[in-house]
Amino acid sequence: MIERPKIRAVEAFPVEQNGQTMVCLRDSTGLAPNPVVLAPGAYFLVTLFNGINDLRDIQAAFMKRFGQLLPMEQLSGLVAALDEAFFLDSPAFHERERGEREAFLALAERPPALAGLCYSQEPAALRAELAAFFDPPEGPGRSVPRKAGASLSGLIAPHIDPRRGAAAYAHAYSELMAHEPPELVIILGTSHYGAGPELFSATRKNYQTPLGTVETDREFVDRLAARYRGGDLFGDEILHRAEHSIEFQALFLAYALGVRGYQVVPILVSSFHEMVASGETPASDARVRSFLDAIAELIAAETRNVLVLAGVDFAHVGRKFGDPFAVDEAAAERVKREDLELIENIKRGDPAGFFADIARDGDARKICGLAPMYTQLELLRGRSGRLLKYGIAMEPQTESCVSFASLAID
Repeated sequence: MIERPKIRAVEAFPVEQNGQTMVCLRDSTGLAPNPVVLAPGAYFLVTLFNGINDLRDIQAAFMKRFGQLLPMEQLSGLVAALDEAFFLDSPAFHERERGEREAFLALAERPPALAGLCYSQEPAALRAELAAFFDPPEGPGRSVPRKAGASLSGLIAPHIDPRRGAAAYAHAYSELMAHEPPELVIILGTSHYGAGPELFSATRKNYQTPLGTVETDREFVDRLAARYRGGDLFGDEILHRAEHSIEFQALFLAYALGVRGYQVVPILVSSFHEMVASGETPASDARVRSFLDAIAELIAAETRNVLVLAGVDFAHVGRKFGDPFAVDEAAAERVKREDLELIENIKRGDPAGFFADIARDGDARKICGLAPMYTQLELLRGRSGRLLKYGIAMEPQTESCVSFASLAID
């Protein structure tokens, strides 16, 4: 029996079920493989699972809130069910985490975590699905004329579900196909689940897709790890296991370029929000500075055509993301206006202005790609960017929205 239950850091968002508003708990890391839907009373209990309150404290809080005694057997049953589902920070969860970590690290290649869920896992159907993303009026068209001799320095593409961000993905990768193909792609992905001290997490594993395997430049990764003094680049490698922000870029690279003629360097970048809170510019943080110096040195020594690709989204606003208000059309227009102001910093190649814009209101819009975009802008400082496509995905069920964009950096 767990006397002082502690809920893990998982997603919680409202869902409608049989005409009642419930709360869904979901662990996007996949360590808790199945979501759990809770009634409001049960969710109230879970909010008290902080590892400090014991079962009697929680029972008393329920009585105070709802005016009725919750049987201890019912409370214990909820704790046991959540523990069995791996939603609690408990010995059962840590044993599962250890086993999954060992299994992932033993793999030579990273399997696609979301094939069959967010995109088709059958190659012919997948090619047809992705090709349709390019169709007008929202898409750029399937015919992509090549700009001879020209190459891109950077690309910003979404990491939202491809079916919701279809046109923005298509505009990003159409632009890539219109230029000379890169030979090395540094992929900076948003790390949604990195909560430890490591800000940068690399892997030597190739990224499998239904369209073939995208090869990782393991020698480049090893040279980077040897130069980096800000932490252990492989300390949180397990984060690559279920993270979609790089998986979706590998998928579209395989579609746009095939899987030959280039290699990738997959790096997840964790939150810079401690710097937002302190007002400290990320480049002045020793960990960030060490990473920027190390990778910039390696890029400068490259004879290959290098692309720095950021897999990012922009604003996350509304009740699903902890805001006390529902997103309506007026709120979405405000999000768009403020996003476009932020994007002006990207177009100028101005990382300091980009960060200052976000820090000014404490990242009120919760820019999901803050850290990888800032890192990309520092590496490509001063290079001009072009907005290719902007979009907002409305989520009426959760009264929320997510914004995203694609940009090319020359």
